[in-house]
Amino acid sequence: MRKARTLADFEWKVDDRIGTLTLNRPDRGNAFTFTMVDAMTDVLRRAVIDDAVRVIVVTGHGDRSFCSGMDTREFAGLELTPLRRKSQLHEHVHELIRAIVACDKPIIAAINGNAQGAGLDLALACDMRVMSRSARVSEVYVSLGLTSGAGGAYFLPRLVGRAKAMELLLSGTAIDAEEAEKIGLVNSLADSADLQASARTLAASIARHAPTTVRVMKRSIDQASRSDLDTSLDLLSSHYAVLATTDDAAEAIAALRDKRTPNYTGN
Repeated sequence: MRKARTLADFEWKVDDRIGTLTLNRPDRGNAFTFTMVDAMTDVLRRAVIDDAVRVIVVTGHGDRSFCSGMDTREFAGLELTPLRRKSQLHEHVHELIRAIVACDKPIIAAINGNAQGAGLDLALACDMRVMSRSARVSEVYVSLGLTSGAGGAYFLPRLVGRAKAMELLLSGTAIDAEEAEKIGLVNSLADSADLQASARTLAASIARHAPTTVRVMKRSIDQASRSDLDTSLDLLSSHYAVLATTDDAAEAIAALRDKRTPNYTGN
């Protein structure tokens, strides 16, 4: 099944159970506009209820920029009160971040080029990250006299530890792909020409499994990170008991017995 939706600032395509959202403003470093952010949020929320989508990949057009954050032209000539500035983040950018985190389908960031500020935060909000060897990432906020605005201060310590997050956020220093992999910020690296294929290979390795099982597994991981061991084990046993009665669980066992590829329906 193939679906495509092309807007001025990004493209959404569904192919082989993988939804790909591509930021498409290469002349502006694939930077966000508020209209773009709102439309992307809508696409991701619709993807949650689209059975044709099992895994999502977020990437940028070209090989220079994944996303450079908010387009500074969005603020040009505006005299905004502190409350108005807060609402711009809270009602637009933060809704996109919340949509990513709330999505129970795995989301992979394919970091095709440099990611800065809110652009890096976008990648950090995703579940996994594959990065081009030629790319660099940075939390540039401090260099602009600003604090992290789109979740970097939340996600970074959980990914790389408090001390390394402090270093990256307080210095604003850019790091290359090898360093990003070394500290656990990204899952893997790929040459620029192979990045999209690498991200799709990872996505396909997930999409081939029973969709309900994958979604429950992701929720289980997220729930476990917010609970104690006993609560997590109790919840996992409930998930396990429900999944064991599904048609897809029976299909998995039958396919294993018959030495064939399973045909999952999501039931």
